[in-house]
Amino acid sequence: MQLHWHRADLRASDNRALADAAGSVDVHGAVVPIFVFDEDVLAHGSPSRVAFMLDALGSLREWYRENGSDLLIRQGDPREVLPSVAADLDATRICWNRSYSGLARRRDADVRRSLDDVDVVCEAFHDAVHHEPGSITTNEGDPYSVYTYFWKKWRDRPKAEPYPDPAPDSLVDSDALESAGLESGDLPTLADLGFDEPEASLPTAGTEAARERLVSFCDGPIYEYDERRDYPADECTSRLSVDLKWGTIGIREVFEETEAAAGVAETEPQRESVQTFQSQLAWREFYYQVLFFNPNVVSSNFKTYAKPIDWRDAPDDLQAWKDGETGYPIVDAGMRQLREEGYVHNRVRMVVASFLTKDLLIDWREGYDWYREKLVDHDTANDTGGWQWAASTGTDAQPYFRIFNPMTQGERYDPDATYIKRYVPELGDAEPSLIHRWHEASELDRAEAAPDYPDPICDHAERRERAIAMFESARGDD
Repeated sequence: MQLHWHRADLRASDNRALADAAGSVDVHGAVVPIFVFDEDVLAHGSPSRVAFMLDALGSLREWYRENGSDLLIRQGDPREVLPSVAADLDATRICWNRSYSGLARRRDADVRRSLDDVDVVCEAFHDAVHHEPGSITTNEGDPYSVYTYFWKKWRDRPKAEPYPDPAPDSLVDSDALESAGLESGDLPTLADLGFDEPEASLPTAGTEAARERLVSFCDGPIYEYDERRDYPADECTSRLSVDLKWGTIGIREVFEETEAAAGVAETEPQRESVQTFQSQLAWREFYYQVLFFNPNVVSSNFKTYAKPIDWRDAPDDLQAWKDGETGYPIVDAGMRQLREEGYVHNRVRMVVASFLTKDLLIDWREGYDWYREKLVDHDTANDTGGWQWAASTGTDAQPYFRIFNPMTQGERYDPDATYIKRYVPELGDAEPSLIHRWHEASELDRAEAAPDYPDPICDHAERRERAIAMFESARGDD
């Protein structure tokens, strides 16, 4: 027999390692799928993400059972669990899909050594991205630090087709597991794993739900993506970030569906809109490359300044930001969407990140930690990339002197305040014109329009000047 170790690839379709295992049954025997609740990984988890993962695992297990097999569930250190299960099954091989964070790579190296000790062959496959880190480089062979150049090569590289589902007869029969004396194991609850129920209402997990999101997006919104993606009230985004994070759908399947949409596009702007969405897939892979070659970006600035940045220690302001009580409507709407849905619209993510780092002058790592706690689609590579972009500390980042004005951003991308009012009901009776000049309105006007909504906690114009001075000091310009 052979094991397929599921991690962040909670699907049977378009799964490279699983497909390879299924195709090598004649050599290695039937495939036994397994998932291990790794305590080191759970230590970095959150209620929202673990809840979604459990639902996705339930969906995956159901798929295996419908095909006459089962998904083994274990909890513990994979360095110990996997060799033990392999020994129980007389397995000769174990395969998995690569992860690219520093933590995952260290764990995988340890697992490989533990399996070498019991003469089990290990094979890891590139699966989570189209082009694995290190395969797209400058002409000198260095990883790109500027997205535009990376995108041009990414766009022109051929993309693999989706991998086939494993044939049912390639999977271990559930009766064979019983004969070997192995119980499949129960899925634990959130409480079993030490987590509270999530605050957010989460999307449906599993490959079927992911495909529904993909097909729905490619049936219409993808053709307006280029023009409308920045308008949060329009919902003109794919909502696939959580599915790509947990691997409930394969990246090749996503790309193939977008290519099909481009093929039936009726106009050149529609085809360009599809490519704009594909460029976001390239951004994801760009940040995977950055993390792979610079694992310290999880906690350290990518960009080097002459002196440390003098971030403010402002716990009250940080809490107001977390609670969506800053008195800046678009910021508060985004932070409340985060609590309610475990998700924030991408344009709004940039606005709230800029507000934390450039208006409140608070370290981006505080924001990253909060996102890691609340986002159901938290992805280490993309979140560190996004936060460091906003904070002007990352690769190819926003220049420190280009600072989002939160009021202008709200007026431009939510002109009727539809998104704002959805998440900030205290402003439900206020006119959009007042909402977008809340920072300038008189105390009387604010009190009459929305007595329960706070005044701005800072002055944007003043903080903008302080932010520029803070970064110039860090650059050594003073």
